[in-house]
Formats: sequence, C-alpha cells, structure tokens
Amino acid sequence: MSTWQAIILAIVEGLTEFLPVSSTGHMIIASSLMGINELPITKIFEVNIQFGAILSVVVLYWRRFVQGLDFYKKLLLAFLPAAVIGFALNDLIDAMLESVAITAVMLMLGGIVLLFVDKWFSNATRENVTYKNALVIGFFQCIAMIPGVSRSAASIIGGLSQGVSRKAAAEFSFFLAVPTMLAAAGYKLVKDLLKLEISDLVKFDLVKIKNSFEVIHQEDIELLLIGNVVAFVVAMVAIRFFISFLTKYGFKMFGYYRIALGLTLLALLAMGVDLKV
Repeated sequence: MSTWQAIILAIVEGLTEFLPVSSTGHMIIASSLMGINELPITKIFEVNIQFGAILSVVVLYWRRFVQGLDFYKKLLLAFLPAAVIGFALNDLIDAMLESVAITAVMLMLGGIVLLFVDKWFSNATRENVTYKNALVIGFFQCIAMIPGVSRSAASIIGGLSQGVSRKAAAEFSFFLAVPTMLAAAGYKLVKDLLKLEISDLVKFDLVKIKNSFEVIHQEDIELLLIGNVVAFVVAMVAIRFFISFLTKYGFKMFGYYRIALGLTLLALLAMGVDLKV
C-alpha cells in the first residue's frame, strides 16, 4: 500500500464512519478500485484508522466527556448489548463480513428505511437520552453487526424510535461509537496485527507481546499514523456537516445514496470485479 492509497482510504473512513451510509461498503469499493483489497495490511489499516475517527468525537465533544458519571453510565448501558452479542456471535459476524453481496443488499434495504424515517418519527423531539433509551439504542446498534447496515444509522434510528430528536440521537450515536469502535478496533488490532490472543494480554505474556511488536514493519507503522491523522481531520469535518445537514433536511438523501451504492456493488459483482471486504 502506497502513501496516497492510505490517504484515500483514510479520507473514505473519515467521511463515512459517522454518516448513515455504511463505511464498510465504501471501503470495499475504494480498496478494490485501487487494487489493494487482497493485501494483508489493508484490512488491518481499515480497522486501525478508526482510532483517528474516534478521537475526532472526543475532541469535538470534549465537554460532554467531562460532564459527569451519569453520561458514562448511559454509554456503558448502551455499549453492553454489542459487547455481549458481538462476543457470542463473533464467528458468524466474521463470516458475514466476507460477503460483499450481503453488504450490498443491506445497503439498499437500509436506504429504503431511511427514505421513510423522517415521516415515521416526525414527533421525535426530546433532547435528553434516558437510561431506558440508551439500552434500546444499544440493541439497535447490534443490527449493524450485519455488514452494510451502518452502525450510525442503526443507533440513530434506535434513538428516534424512543422519541429522541435527530440531533440528540445523532450525537448519542457519536458518543456510543467511542467505546464500541474502541473495543472492536482494539480487538482486531491485537488479533490481526499483533497476532495475539486476549489470553496473552491477560496473562501479560511479555515474550509473546515483545515478539509481536518486533515483526511490525516500520513502513506499516508510518502508514497507520498517516491514516489516523487524516481520518481524524476528515471525521471532524464530516460530523459537523452531518449534524447541520440532518437538522435541516433529514435522512432521505442518505437513503437514495445508499440504494445507489448498493446497486453499484451488485453491478460490480455481476461484471466479475474482484471485491473483498
């Protein structure tokens, strides 16, 4: 992977991670068109640069992250369903992630849902998220374990279903992304990049940990650093744009976009283009 390819993937990640459009679908197209979808570093890179995107939320909303224990209790409650279900169904989730067809179909189905979300939840105006709301949002987020659903879309719709306003639901979705993506990206980083098991870390096996870091190439570290910086900057811009756009116009345009993207993926598959998640 070259530096410019890393930058392009990081821009795609930053633009799509917090929008209800599925970053997975965009990563498939971007990496495949650049011919790097088969490289081992690509999947590791795509997971790792999520740390930069996560940091953008913390920086933009830092006041919310220092406002008190109640905030973290709600985040923990919303995070638990994904933690439990994700751990229990890890093998099934990994198997689904290998299917570009599933991603494409779910992009289109999710797009159809977004066409009607504004009408369905027109009375969602409450600005605060209760403990019950947080738990429900957490279960909605689990739907995004199916590739192509979009974690952002699922959790925001979960908030709207509880009467929470678009802006408040979107912001809580951003906050929930921090523990969720941190856990998922951290696990993938340890497993795929360092080739370690969680038990090695629990046992604090210094020999295995040391050996794992020694096999990482310097150029890979540089690409990961560049990617995280780019994803951080782009995600900050994307989040501000999304909140403004969502408040004024709602979800319909994202719905049309998802349907078009899903059709694009299916068309590429039909033409025999080698697409890999």
